[in-house]
Amino acid sequence: MPKENGRRAAGSGRRSAGATPKSVQRSGFRRFTRAVLIWGSALALLGLIFIGTAVFMTARELPSFSTLQSSQNGQMIVVRARDGSELVSLGPSYGKWLSYEQIPEIMKDAIVSVEDRRYRKHLGVDPIGVARSLMVRFESGRWRQGGSTITQQLARTIFLNNSRNFGRKIREGVLALAIESKFSKDEILELYLNKVYFGGGAYGIDAASRKFFGHAATELSTPEAAIIAGLVKAPSNYSPTADVQAALSRGKVVLGTMADVGVISEEEAESIDFDAVKIAKEKGQNSVRYFTDWALPQLDVLIPETNEPIEVWTTLDVSMQQAATQAINANLPKGAQGALVSLDEDGAVRAMVGGTDYVNTNYNRATSAVRQPGSAWKLFVYLAALEAGYTPDDRVVDEPVTINGWSPHNSGRNFAGEIDVRTAFAYSKNTVAAALGNEVGFGTVASMARRFGITTPIDTNPSMVLGTSEVRVIDLTRAFAAVSAGGTSIEPYGIVKVATTRGELLYEHEASPGQVLVPPYVAAGITDLLQSAVATGTGRAAQIGRPVAGKTGTTSSNKDGWFLGFSSGITTGVWMGRDDARPVPGLQGGRAPAAAFAAYMRQAVKDRPVQQFETELQLPEWQLEPDDEMIFGNPDEYYYTDENGNLIEPGSVRRTGPDEGGLRYDDGVRPGPGPVPGPGNLPDASRAPAAAGDDFLEQATGRGGQGDPGLRAGSSTPGSLRSGAAAAPQQGARNGPSQPLQYGSQSQ
Repeated sequence: MPKENGRRAAGSGRRSAGATPKSVQRSGFRRFTRAVLIWGSALALLGLIFIGTAVFMTARELPSFSTLQSSQNGQMIVVRARDGSELVSLGPSYGKWLSYEQIPEIMKDAIVSVEDRRYRKHLGVDPIGVARSLMVRFESGRWRQGGSTITQQLARTIFLNNSRNFGRKIREGVLALAIESKFSKDEILELYLNKVYFGGGAYGIDAASRKFFGHAATELSTPEAAIIAGLVKAPSNYSPTADVQAALSRGKVVLGTMADVGVISEEEAESIDFDAVKIAKEKGQNSVRYFTDWALPQLDVLIPETNEPIEVWTTLDVSMQQAATQAINANLPKGAQGALVSLDEDGAVRAMVGGTDYVNTNYNRATSAVRQPGSAWKLFVYLAALEAGYTPDDRVVDEPVTINGWSPHNSGRNFAGEIDVRTAFAYSKNTVAAALGNEVGFGTVASMARRFGITTPIDTNPSMVLGTSEVRVIDLTRAFAAVSAGGTSIEPYGIVKVATTRGELLYEHEASPGQVLVPPYVAAGITDLLQSAVATGTGRAAQIGRPVAGKTGTTSSNKDGWFLGFSSGITTGVWMGRDDARPVPGLQGGRAPAAAFAAYMRQAVKDRPVQQFETELQLPEWQLEPDDEMIFGNPDEYYYTDENGNLIEPGSVRRTGPDEGGLRYDDGVRPGPGPVPGPGNLPDASRAPAAAGDDFLEQATGRGGQGDPGLRAGSSTPGSLRSGAAAAPQQGARNGPSQPLQYGSQSQ
């Protein structure tokens, strides 16, 4: 027995040495668990302290509610038409700020249902939502469901960006907790619904409602609220302006979610007809954008730099813009582009079309493109000729002409012979324009074009008289507007005033008197010619039932077609052609461009009084013939000056005997600076100074010797464009240099 006990004891000893009792294991596990709990609690406490401190410090630095109300990201520019209606809104649009009470309940319910159904139950970060998001991520292998609350989205919208990284999520969570600690749930929801991005440049529900449905957010219906609430997930994908069907489908999903939450009943969700929702048409995405692209860059020099939202009132007339767009589209040849600029009397741009479709191509052919004007350039040739002394009734010869080896021809390849200037212009005779340009000087024609606002390079080769120098539509229209203004310069402008949304005026256009470019008789003369071109010449298609003055232009091979003219204070220029400058069959200035001009102008001037043109020429004295001078009074009533330069009024001298040069005054005293003595008579002819001889006059006026033979008044030789003895004395530009000119086979 003792041995057995001993063996048991020995065996028992061996077991205790090779195994751990269960009580010991349990004791060790408890110690480990206790340590984990202690350290975990300590770390959690430290984390809470850290987070609490971070939240506290962040909350202290958060802006006030009123500051967040007024803060905006980016500058909004609202562009208004002449009547104050909105043309387009550029940059971020914020709409009207709505207080929590003003926001429709259905809108609040919709956004909470689809974005954060536990909104009223969390403190800014929803642990349940985060866990659900992590589970979906683990199951699908990618992020398919976000765990961000409305408060987190607000924090990201105001203070952060959309980058997806762990550090940003931590900052987002801290900000969300800070926001919840500083503002109430109602205030947070108010901020969110007024600031979150809904697509199409619209920030806030009021901007979204106005953009997508055309009315204020206070009038939102249930399906409209559902559509807007559905945009937050992916604004670029679900925006009604991007994809209407996608927006409607997403709205139905939101309605289903609202029914699941219990905001609306299943029956109500099923009864809502989304087909009845009217999506507002997108504003300002076509022809009006050509105008805004031209006008808005001018703000850089018109107003001081500002980040405030501003409103820009422009000169554009909505009805005239619509008429211009329709006129171009209705008359444009197949495959061609078109441009139109229409100016009011003071230079205000009332309509501008830069192409057929802004969405497809935003290149502005009205202000940026340069094209050859063809015969429309003859405006400057004839302006120079009229200023040099020609009149519409003067006789010229339409015959073959060669200048430095260049021989222009008329479109009909025929010659009319002796015609007047008016007819030559009306029928756009190239040979006459060439001869006139040669006579007055091609540099003079170029200077006239510069004077009237042409800013593009101008060559002075003989062919320039037929419009080989490229121009912009707006510049050439400006030149015709200056003629309409009686020869006074016109400066096109598009901005009337600029103000902040708070009402502070930043800029207002001030009218300034234009510069006189040509004498009134020259403006009257060219208007006479332009009116004849429409009444009887190449521009007959531009007639609108009231006085119209204008000019056609067609380049070689019908690459460009122009018509420019004015009526009742409105000046309009039309261009048509291809961007690649290829020929357009049948494109002539007197056809499609003139027809588009007429279609537009009938609408543009329909409410304006009919204006007759001032075409009566009041010629200057140097241009009057001696016989014509008789109609202005008796020569005895002319003023004279004596040999010392003293003024002698009519009738102040008489034949009473010799006195200082053969003249005697009534009181025997020479006139001084005071009143001229009383009535008298002309001096004795035998005592009058001798008249200047013909040789002296020819040398003084440049009409003799080696002077330009084309300046000989009354000459019918090949060196003179005029025929017969009706030519008047010339001056100024007429005496400028000219090129060797040949008429027919004779050279001069």
